[in-house]
Amino acid sequence: MNEHDLVRELVEKNDSKIVMLVADGLGGLPQQPGGLTELETANTPNLDALAKQGVLGSSVPVLPGITPGSGPGHLGLFGYDPLEFKIGRGALEATGIGFELGPHDVAARGNFCSLGPDGLITDRRAGRIPSEESFLVVEKLQKVSIPGVETFVKPVKEHRFVVVFRGEGLDGRVADTDPQAVGVTPLDPQPLDPAAARTAEVAKEFVRQAREILADEPKANGLTLRGFADRPALPSYQDLYGLKAAAIAVYPMYKGLARLVGMTLVGEAKTLDEQIDTLASCWNDYDFFFLHFKYTDSTGEDGNFAAKVARTEELDAAVPRITALGPDVLIVTGDHSTPSKLGSHSWHPVPTLLTAESCRTDACERFGERDCLSGGLGMFPAKHLMLQAMAHAGRFGKYGA
Repeated sequence: MNEHDLVRELVEKNDSKIVMLVADGLGGLPQQPGGLTELETANTPNLDALAKQGVLGSSVPVLPGITPGSGPGHLGLFGYDPLEFKIGRGALEATGIGFELGPHDVAARGNFCSLGPDGLITDRRAGRIPSEESFLVVEKLQKVSIPGVETFVKPVKEHRFVVVFRGEGLDGRVADTDPQAVGVTPLDPQPLDPAAARTAEVAKEFVRQAREILADEPKANGLTLRGFADRPALPSYQDLYGLKAAAIAVYPMYKGLARLVGMTLVGEAKTLDEQIDTLASCWNDYDFFFLHFKYTDSTGEDGNFAAKVARTEELDAAVPRITALGPDVLIVTGDHSTPSKLGSHSWHPVPTLLTAESCRTDACERFGERDCLSGGLGMFPAKHLMLQAMAHAGRFGKYGA
């Protein structure tokens, strides 16, 4: 019997409400050795109050020392082993904007980038080109035509877009073309398996034509492709946990992941306040609520310590509106760490807070990395967080006689 079989066997239904508030890239690092992280620097009276009445811990998204992408990071939080269930970012982005992937589709997440006259990347995100500008650039890419393959190019948000290749014999095992650095050229698409050789050639031709089309663009004159993927098959939240689950997210990728695990996308919120308005409006209709806050991650990726502190404080200020709804279980965590000191995702464990009436509280009094390292939940695999949520919500029966 595997973990999911056990979960299905033990699930018991009740009227409890579970809220999982995910501050993307929450974990950080001090600017100087011995200093405070972004979370520890921020003024977070509401999260600190929850820390006193709840229990803290540090989650490991994949394995110790492994830096996760956002897909594996969220899969772990939702209770799916990211080593067993692999979802490429392309499938997440495509599903997140409502594109229904078919059996002969391969999707890739695209980033517009800025290239210098020498073809070297000067900005990996094209200056975070505004959505209204990037949508016009995406429109130009509709001109790409590849024999034997149907190509769909769809805008996402800011510098992000999705490309879907549809045709017989395509395979998603293609390496990313983003070198994750500036001052170098984008990589060529390379097959990670012989079966993906045709897909790599299709992607290479797409990039070639796109570069010609974008040559005169002032910002988005280049592109990189990441997360080539087919549509995955995942057990749904209803099937696995017996939960009617809602997802309230702003960015398409996180909407896509939620849809792939059977959550219902609720509302069209653009701000955290609007997300909580949506949460309140659908409170009676669902059992589980995934609430995603992106900006602790993007400020960390920008290397902006002060901005990440400010965004953390913004998150904290919203907490009372969530607790006023009376969730039986409230979890605050992140999908991974994004220290502004590194300007990227990292392998560091993620601060995690869980509150419920059935909590065995620990001695921690603040929600920060140091406290979480000594908290009662200990250091645990992120894939076990949903087990804790279900148990504290009274949704598991006893195992064995």
